[in-house]
Amino acid sequence: MSRLLLIDDDTRLTDMVGGYLRQNGYEVETAGSLAAGRERLKHTLPDALLLDLMLPDGDGLDFTREMRSDARTRRLPLLMLTARGEPMDRIVGLELGADDYLPKPFEPRELLARVKALLRRAAPEAGDDEVLRFGRLEVDLGARQARLAGQACDLTSHQFELLTVLARSPGRVLTRDQIMDALKGHPLEAFDRSIDVHISRIRALIEDDPKNPKRVLTVRGAGYVFAKKQDSEA
Repeated sequence: MSRLLLIDDDTRLTDMVGGYLRQNGYEVETAGSLAAGRERLKHTLPDALLLDLMLPDGDGLDFTREMRSDARTRRLPLLMLTARGEPMDRIVGLELGADDYLPKPFEPRELLARVKALLRRAAPEAGDDEVLRFGRLEVDLGARQARLAGQACDLTSHQFELLTVLARSPGRVLTRDQIMDALKGHPLEAFDRSIDVHISRIRALIEDDPKNPKRVLTVRGAGYVFAKKQDSEA
């Protein structure tokens, strides 16, 4: 049974959402503040974290930044829940390392679908131990890890999935729709900018080699392409 931690100070919502998720086979713990959430995370890590952004003792964005800077919680699957629906809030949340973003109010069934997708993306695939190699960059499918010159890249689960989709089709231009379709039914709402934000983060982590400055290319009006071969790899 997958364990979820829901950090939200709205007791009515946590009761409703917690009950619904438990009915669908999940073990759910709740915390009404960041301090209470930190205490629970200190003892044991859940399989996924559902985090409200507006909490009485701090901002969920700052909490996300804190978690992503800690090796222990860096790859914890994270779904943000918030009443702040401005696009910039979503972009900032994704840039800080959130895997998904769901604005309030939301339907419990949509939350359930997103949680299932989040956990599915985080789970290793049996028998998939292939390593895709591109010069200094390795995409290890079995370990679900990207490495640049042997050093692990701090990608979130969703960012790793996105990188994998591109790296499996080097030299081929993929549209945003094709990328979304390839992400195993990822239910992220029709918000194309989320892909742009994640790709920007991926680039920052895998393109620090001055000899190979571009690995993921933008094709204006079309989509993205993973460079098939770069000069130093010939």
